[in-house]
Amino acid sequence: MVMSQESAEVVGLKALGWMAGNEELLPVFLGATGASEADIRAGASDPAFLGALLDFIMMDDAWVKAFCDTASLAYDQPMYARTALPGGDQVHWT
Repeated sequence: MVMSQESAEVVGLKALGWMAGNEELLPVFLGATGASEADIRAGASDPAFLGALLDFIMMDDAWVKAFCDTASLAYDQPMYARTALPGGDQVHWT
């Protein structure tokens, strides 16, 4: 499945809203990335930031499930969105 960048940004914005409202995971994200709450607000208009946020969420299946369940998305949608955002090209090591 191929997703347009516009659709991917919508998924990223949903992820941003979910993350901002997640009192347990937000501090983990901020600590892991060094981002501030101001960076999160600014990141709403930055496709690369949204992609990095999706990368973070996809580090744990439980986070993917929680996000997708809240956003009413299929569990594969963050992955497809990530590939359509800057830096989401799959790396082939062979």
